[in-house]
Amino acid sequence: MDFSALPLLTPRLRLRPVQARDATDLFAIFSDPQTMRYWSSPPWTTLDQAQAMIAGDTAALASGEALRLGLERLADGRVIGVCSLFNLSGQNRRAEIGYALARDAWGQGWMDEALRALVAQAFGPWGLHRLEADIDPRNTASARSLQRLGFQEEGRLRERWIVAGEVSDSGLWGLLARDWAARP
Repeated sequence: MDFSALPLLTPRLRLRPVQARDATDLFAIFSDPQTMRYWSSPPWTTLDQAQAMIAGDTAALASGEALRLGLERLADGRVIGVCSLFNLSGQNRRAEIGYALARDAWGQGWMDEALRALVAQAFGPWGLHRLEADIDPRNTASARSLQRLGFQEEGRLRERWIVAGEVSDSGLWGLLARDWAARP
């Protein structure tokens, strides 16, 4: 996929590929146990994990395999979260969407603003047909975010994840381009 239309701008954010300078901000997000409560891996313990993610994301972006964008707040340049498209299927014009937000930024509309921009780009210029999300069903805030965007819950996979010894289900959500275009 061609991601040359980056960065994406919203009224309060610049969505741009993560960079080496973001390591400290990303570590703050992904090392927070509350932020990582419903994630598919345990909280990070070293800054090396942030640097490894950035290196992997840079390679995936260059090959067109995946995209992780830092949510850079325009007011101060801080990266307060990430949103991503991954498991891209060119033949089916489908991708999974993922996201994480720093705990001190929760409840302020940042992720909704970022995801609206990403979804609009995915279904518009990038020509995707379907987006999918896999969330822990206990993560009601994430479910509300998806519902606001028009995603529909499509199923549940029981006991799909085991993270740090804790077993959890997967809630599967989907959004079609035509549903996005028809939203009010």
